[in-house]
Amino acid sequence: MRIGLIANPLHPPCTSDGAPRAGAWGIGEGNMAAIIDWALVRSLPVFSGMDDAAFEQLMGLAMPRAVPKGSAVFKQGEEARLFYLLVQGRLKVMQVTADGQQLIVRVVNPGEFFGFAMALGREDYPGTPLAVVDCSVIAWPMEMMTAFMASNPALAVNTMQMIGRRLDAAHSRIREISTQEVEQRVAHAVLRLVREAGIQEDTGLRIDFPVSRQDIAELTGTTPHTVSRIVSQWQSKGWVEGGRQSLLVRDLRRLRQIAEGEI
Repeated sequence: MRIGLIANPLHPPCTSDGAPRAGAWGIGEGNMAAIIDWALVRSLPVFSGMDDAAFEQLMGLAMPRAVPKGSAVFKQGEEARLFYLLVQGRLKVMQVTADGQQLIVRVVNPGEFFGFAMALGREDYPGTPLAVVDCSVIAWPMEMMTAFMASNPALAVNTMQMIGRRLDAAHSRIREISTQEVEQRVAHAVLRLVREAGIQEDTGLRIDFPVSRQDIAELTGTTPHTVSRIVSQWQSKGWVEGGRQSLLVRDLRRLRQIAEGEI
């Protein structure tokens, strides 16, 4: 893969006081090109509280990469040598269980770190992040993670909060699968996707990346047929609209009521 850089990542474009200039990395492969904007990266919540010098040092060691739609950033079971930040796009983290079942563990949203195998006490990646749309990511060597956190308390706190939210979401999903009816689980999954990636349109909130019935099934521990039946019922009542790879929620209140078991 050939990657061309408009700005050398070892020397980020900065103003005289250390702040990132308006500028970007240009990276690509063939017709696939991605732009990583320094101002966008600097504005991500995970970097809030970091001083400009620390941010510049961190970015100076970063390795940018374009990930085309449908491609894997890394694969489950591979040696975990790098950890990543998603700058643009969406990733779904797939995991194959011991009995061969494929699950979507979670969706990675812009501004989130992923691939933290070291934090889990693992030497390999526990899942496979697939690009749902064209993505831009930044990578760092895994062994640098501890040093980053030790020397940047603000980054450490922000990262711990991110991991905490991720664990809370995972616990919620386990509780839903263990205790709730399938329609409730599907409603929770759709509401979660809308909360993380909903775009307001005239008639409702649209999930801003392709999401299939198979995806929702893998998020909720059910079958695509069951998800299709439930979504079709919702469509007939005017609560949602959608095709095979899209979903627009027209009535959030109804879906919340379903999720809470009120109807």
